[in-house]
Amino acid sequence: MGSPAYRVSMGETPSRGVHPDIESERSVRPFNVERLTNLLDGGAQNTALRREIERIIQSDQTLSVKDIYFMTQNERYEAAVQKACRVLMLAQRLGWPEDGLELKYAYRALSGDMAFNIHRVFQKALESLGSDEQIAKWGPPSSQFQIIVTYAQTELGHGTYLQGLETEATYDAATQEFVMHSPTLTATKWWPGDLGRSATHALVQAQLICSGARQGMHAFIVPIRSLKDHSPLPGVTVGDIGPKMDFEHTDNGFLRLDHVRIPRENMLNRFAQVRPDGTYVKLGTPQSNYLSMVVVRVELLLGEIVPLLQKACCIAIRYSVIRHQSRLRPSDPEAKVLDYQTQQQKLFPPLASAYAFHFLANNLLEFFRHSYRAIRDRDFSLLPELHALSSGMKALVSEFCAQGTEACRRACGGHGFSKLSGLPSLVTKVTASCTYEGENTVLYLQVARFLVKTYLQAQTSQGAGSQRSLPQSAAYLATAGVPRCPARKAADFLRPELYSEAWAHTAARLIKDSVHHLQTLMESGVDRQDAWNQTTVIHLQAAKAHCYYITVKSFVEALEKLENEPAIRQALKRLCDLHALQGILTNAGDFLHDGFLSGAQVDMARTAYMDLLRLIRKDAILLTDAFDFTDQSLNSALGCYDGNVYERLFQWAQKSPTNTQGNPAYEKYLKPLLQSWRSKL
Repeated sequence: MGSPAYRVSMGETPSRGVHPDIESERSVRPFNVERLTNLLDGGAQNTALRREIERIIQSDQTLSVKDIYFMTQNERYEAAVQKACRVLMLAQRLGWPEDGLELKYAYRALSGDMAFNIHRVFQKALESLGSDEQIAKWGPPSSQFQIIVTYAQTELGHGTYLQGLETEATYDAATQEFVMHSPTLTATKWWPGDLGRSATHALVQAQLICSGARQGMHAFIVPIRSLKDHSPLPGVTVGDIGPKMDFEHTDNGFLRLDHVRIPRENMLNRFAQVRPDGTYVKLGTPQSNYLSMVVVRVELLLGEIVPLLQKACCIAIRYSVIRHQSRLRPSDPEAKVLDYQTQQQKLFPPLASAYAFHFLANNLLEFFRHSYRAIRDRDFSLLPELHALSSGMKALVSEFCAQGTEACRRACGGHGFSKLSGLPSLVTKVTASCTYEGENTVLYLQVARFLVKTYLQAQTSQGAGSQRSLPQSAAYLATAGVPRCPARKAADFLRPELYSEAWAHTAARLIKDSVHHLQTLMESGVDRQDAWNQTTVIHLQAAKAHCYYITVKSFVEALEKLENEPAIRQALKRLCDLHALQGILTNAGDFLHDGFLSGAQVDMARTAYMDLLRLIRKDAILLTDAFDFTDQSLNSALGCYDGNVYERLFQWAQKSPTNTQGNPAYEKYLKPLLQSWRSKL
């Protein structure tokens, strides 16, 4: 593990050493924290590289994030641009590869508080949707930041429903140009980051119109600002959308296009082309144009969303061993709040989810890498499953991370409401992830469509090969399984094969029920679209159960790979058990519905769950230490490594501009108010 001196030196540290309450938590180590950190990083060499990048970043004063809680929106934006430019200079000077880990680690060290993050989304979209020639043309200037490109998809009136986007790209064969146009107010592009003030170009998702027909959504590179003076180009109206819940460092913007002309070659054409005469040539499936969104969703999990929950757990659990409240016995001193079972029940399920989602995201990334090359080469056989997995996992992970970060914030009491705790910004950032890159309910329903199709496929495919013919993530739909849970005592619910089977059974039953309700309505004469709409709540429930099963399954598979790490495996198995049982107890009705679990067995599961809280308590600080966040990256007065919470909170509060500047309200309002009473006394 990185030395305490290294971790603590990155923040402003009180003169005292490590707080004894947190020191005692680290004094007994049932497992090697450094080794667990290496496992999370994908190897000791990655840990070493990450720490070296953090050292470089956090020793540079221009890259400090310590004052962001006191900045205005304009100051946050300017600081984010400054940091991005500084990191780019460092990357160039130190030879960091564009697609290497170094830039990802720099992003982590800065908590994402940098500009040009959507520019990188464009680069992923170019690689996914652009032809080799287009990548060769646009890749180098974007990599060298000769141009800054935003990804403009969401509109004022449409977001996740891409087929409803109103922006038009009409092909003019006479000039071999596309005419880009926002025909209505609701067609205004709204929300793209880097658009408000920074971008010189936009990758605009628009409805292609050629040969008199609408061909669906396609991506077009549109210059929007002059490369000479950064002023909007003719026909372009662009600006910032104003204050938000968070992401004040990001210039989310709006864009209106008034018959702006671009060359034919500016349509990304790996999967579709428009010939000079206006003939439309389809080279892929309609879904292939969504490949860039799949790429972004997969990378969001490990790079953006899961770390927010990990940080929240780290802050709240560290604070919970420093904060003392009430007495367990009248004769005892005030107890650490983490010693209370209710506090453990608040914080340990999010911690278990943070680990579950880490392994889940790694599995999804591995499947994505396996599928991506084939898809770019126009083999689309794995695209439906990849789309369903990326949609479902983005929805589930962001939903549970939002719940978990808020649980951590509330668990810190009044201090959790202070921005200086770092928790409010984590909550608002992860809340946004429930909407961007696909609104979660819509994403779950896309998973549900995949599951309905797969279930029907499983019913029509008979014989030993039926399971192999299904997508791997849903192969369990072809397995009968046991009709009743065999558990006879609480300890049985700590067997991964038992709770994995329980989740597979319940997910399969819910999917079966959703298909049955859909088919029953259709057989009664309701058309398919209305029948679908009337059963979406049931489909949603089935999709969520399927996604949760996938998280349990991936966690269990991760444990199976740790046979040579028995101490770490034991600590992580408790988290896996807790994650599985938390879901079962929260959704007990689904497991009781068909008698798979009995009421007595639910009681057994609860007993096992309660016992796990006590066992995880011993490892809690070490499990959060293993995330290896430095103080500067956490940027939290409550979550500092040394545990000197109150000293740091008091010091930071002194820096508030309201404490160092005069009080204009006194002269204008308070003084006249206070003095007005003197004459009456």
